[in-house]
Amino acid sequence: MIASDPKRSYVVVIGSGLAGLSSACVLAARGHRVTVLEKNDWIGGKAAVHCDQGYRFDMGPTILTLPSILRRVFSEAGRKLEDYIELVALDPQWRCFFDGDSSRGEENTVLDLVSNTDQMVANIDQLTGSSSNGEGYRRFLDMSEGLHGVSERFFFWKSVGGLTDTMDVAGSFSAAVLKDVLSLRMGQSVASVVRKHVPDHRVAQMMDHFTQYVGSSPYASPAVLCGIAHMQTDEGIWYPMGGTRAVPEALGRLAGELGVDIRCGVDVMRINTTGKTVTGVVTAGGEEINCDAVVSNCDAVRTYRELLGETPQSTKFQKKDHEPACSGVVLYLGLDRRFDQLLHHNFVFSKDPEEEFDWIYKRGEPAPDPSAYVCAPSISESGVAPEGGEALYILVHTPYLRPTHDWKEMLPKYRDVILDKLESTAGMKGLRDSIKCEASLTPEGIHNRYRVLNGAIYGLASHGKYLGAFKPANRRKDLNGLYLAGGAAHPGPGMPMVLMSGWIAADALDTDSKAGKLAAV
Repeated sequence: MIASDPKRSYVVVIGSGLAGLSSACVLAARGHRVTVLEKNDWIGGKAAVHCDQGYRFDMGPTILTLPSILRRVFSEAGRKLEDYIELVALDPQWRCFFDGDSSRGEENTVLDLVSNTDQMVANIDQLTGSSSNGEGYRRFLDMSEGLHGVSERFFFWKSVGGLTDTMDVAGSFSAAVLKDVLSLRMGQSVASVVRKHVPDHRVAQMMDHFTQYVGSSPYASPAVLCGIAHMQTDEGIWYPMGGTRAVPEALGRLAGELGVDIRCGVDVMRINTTGKTVTGVVTAGGEEINCDAVVSNCDAVRTYRELLGETPQSTKFQKKDHEPACSGVVLYLGLDRRFDQLLHHNFVFSKDPEEEFDWIYKRGEPAPDPSAYVCAPSISESGVAPEGGEALYILVHTPYLRPTHDWKEMLPKYRDVILDKLESTAGMKGLRDSIKCEASLTPEGIHNRYRVLNGAIYGLASHGKYLGAFKPANRRKDLNGLYLAGGAAHPGPGMPMVLMSGWIAADALDTDSKAGKLAAV
């Protein structure tokens, strides 16, 4: 049994995803002893890497926004992010490809998302032939900036699990607080707010995709998520040289410098509790590790369902409705050529987004006409592929895993749907003939590889026009000494948000430890 100092707690972090590494670094920087237990043989969770025949692919997240959050984690230890990672700004941030209406003789169109608002307005005006959409976009960003401000005051950098927690943060209810609450446009969806600002269906579809970082339908997600647009346009999109894999590698290096004990190949099977207090964990090898607190970077639902077993806390948690976010099919294609029409980040859009989201989120089946995210990183780093080649990453959102889904049978057919879409809408003729190596990941693989709920890439869905933005709080009130971090915990999915969730979990734990609220083991 390890002796414990209440001001310097011993913490076990389950999982070394970006949130787990963020928590570990912050806790160690504040003087706590930390052990990270990772079931896989690499750190970083979904931010893994796949290499084949001279091609290098980021397997999971590929878009880095809000580098200030990552910078804050490093600053906890008095370090500069730039000493660990080289970041390159990408502008234009995205390229969008849209289908034309062949019945009307319309050609396919392209729209670039740029950070400068005036230039973006000009791009939209040129695409639509009208100034109403460009000015609507400008008004939308102004509104988005306000929502971002509200989030910073009441939602970010603190453990929040619902409206009650935000009111606790706000303190006494004042006219200023009421103004902020009204600005949230509760009861409205992202899609409805977007379309009140821009009538053109292509521009609206592009703006909907600011919320695709949370893997939810814009028709069912709360309007407060429109604040993501300002966050991205304000800080930009960045590419870490070496790929997004460079982020967990940098965090792992920092953790090592701070004395964190990282153990790969160690699977945690149970969180031990006594009454309402966490006392330690049990590994697959039967080792019992006593500790003062646990930060679980495992999926929130699976933490309670599988690691807390038949405890009263698990039973109560399971009674709540926790809908998984969407999953996806990822194709990793090593090409012997590049497609000059592609930027680093690209979206190839469906003809009818409402129908597409209906297939994914209501019918629970892959959309016949999907939108595809395409990453072509050789434009920023030639070393990802042999000379003249491309390491193409293609992600298409699909429903989360259902019992009726057999992706071993479904994948070959859906692969053809995806490649046909890229050839027809993005003009990538000859794509199939240029493939030199190929790998893929399906909802079934995601479920098993990363221990997420039903293969959901983004944790829990953000559906519900009133409360959809809320996720399980990081500090657990039902179990003393348990903290949650990751995409299925507050504030939600996406690289910057999971990094923030790790910081929040660590900050809450540190606060509780200094206040003597953690039971000594």
